[in-house]
Amino acid sequence: MTTRIIHLDNIRKSYYLGKQELKVLKGISLDINKNEYVALMGPSGSGKSTLMNILGCLDSPTGGTYILNGKDVSTMPDNDLAEVRNRDIGFVFQQFNLLPRLTAAENVALPLVYNGTPRKQRTEQAMEMLNRVGLSDRSHHKPNELSGGQGQRVAIARALVNNPAIILADEPTGNLDSKTSVEIMEIFNKIHVEGNTVIIVTHEEDIAKYAHRVVRLRDGVIESDKTKEAWTTA
Repeated sequence: MTTRIIHLDNIRKSYYLGKQELKVLKGISLDINKNEYVALMGPSGSGKSTLMNILGCLDSPTGGTYILNGKDVSTMPDNDLAEVRNRDIGFVFQQFNLLPRLTAAENVALPLVYNGTPRKQRTEQAMEMLNRVGLSDRSHHKPNELSGGQGQRVAIARALVNNPAIILADEPTGNLDSKTSVEIMEIFNKIHVEGNTVIIVTHEEDIAKYAHRVVRLRDGVIESDKTKEAWTTA
């Protein structure tokens, strides 16, 4: 039986420049089930980054409803949203966003600091996650001592450390060469197989092919929503 983890109903987002309204999302309705692997695609200005920010509870919609894990987060105050973010969502960014003075293990453990996990348990969980992405031998290295691919592995381990319901990755291979990109996408495949819901925002077709479903945006609306079977046989 499939369990719906994300339900978006007529999500709208506008920004205002003085009195001028800029409509970025114009009514997005979308369901994502637990353990789905979804790619969000679209050209610049399509609204995919805005949609990702709303999915990740980094921003709130102007209108519409967003139910995450059975809770309506569309009108939650910022403090509650921060709590949902830290508990339910693991982020992976194009720039890795690692703190330069911390070791790989300390970077991975950061989300656990925020939720009050004891130090010994933090260290154990961080090492477990580094092992999961094949990087336990680099745990004491700082970001400037790691390659780009290793840095992104650390970022993935950090995203996983809280055991979130959803992994949200924004152009995760954007700063990597093609060989390293394949290695990173293989890690996302493994994460998905192990039971996580994975959502990747990308503009690269070869990266989107790793997902099992591709949702394409254009001008703030969903242009198409196809499973892998549908678009590989089209």
